[in-house]
Amino acid sequence: MTAAPADLLIESPATSDGAALWRIAKESKTLDLNSSYSYLLWCRDFAGTSVVARGADGEPVGFVTGYLRPGRPRTLLVWQVAVDAAHRGCGIAARLLDGLAGRLVAERGITELETTITPGNTASERLFTSFAERHGARVSREVLFPADLFPGGSHDPEVLYRIGPLTESTAL
Repeated sequence: MTAAPADLLIESPATSDGAALWRIAKESKTLDLNSSYSYLLWCRDFAGTSVVARGADGEPVGFVTGYLRPGRPRTLLVWQVAVDAAHRGCGIAARLLDGLAGRLVAERGITELETTITPGNTASERLFTSFAERHGARVSREVLFPADLFPGGSHDPEVLYRIGPLTESTAL
């Protein structure tokens, strides 16, 4: 893996980033693509629990979208992680995830991270299990949404990864 560029800027997204996030998600060819409108809303309403990586030109090259679960406000649910194809393999997704989790441990006192991954998505499995290892956290897995809950019958099950506890050392 090549190291992420030193001049990479990681910060909360702005609504003006919505179109770029939609494009990166669309071009990933692995994520469930939401409407372009939803990415604009996400950048407005969930900017505090999401991050974007900007290249030297200031344009987004990757992102993590997330939210605090309403019934479990110390749990960050990571919705999507994507990196532009030209920037993959440099550790950007891991830097984004570490930065977001660290900030939310410090600012909001989160103690747990959740995400869902479809079976066979080895890149996401590696990203989240290595995150847990770096932070000394446990990982539990269970099917959250079986395939038969999705309309059309063409969606794989979504496996819930629950990672925690996250501690102050995550914020360093």
